[in-house]
Amino acid sequence: MDIFAALADPTRRHIVELLARGSLSSGEIAARFKVSAPAVSQHLQALRRARLVRVRAEAQRRIYELDQEGIGAVSGWVERIQLFWGRKLDTLEGLLKGAAEEESS
Repeated sequence: MDIFAALADPTRRHIVELLARGSLSSGEIAARFKVSAPAVSQHLQALRRARLVRVRAEAQRRIYELDQEGIGAVSGWVERIQLFWGRKLDTLEGLLKGAAEEESS
């Protein structure tokens, strides 16, 4: 699953936000939602396929945490977008300042 398709769902985004604060078991995650535990499990699987979260076993519990590789991919995308718009906005700012200086002289 594509990272952004996975993040398009508000429940999945909320799970990612929860895991940004620290690792949680699947039961702890499910307890924070009104949907059924199997529904939360499906969301967790989608996030795993998108490489946004990873899971490890601790005895009978499944512990979920953010997958830094997938989160890094999202961060990299955001940085590229910011660079693009930053340059465009800097150019616009320069043009507007130049126009304002011409008007005042």
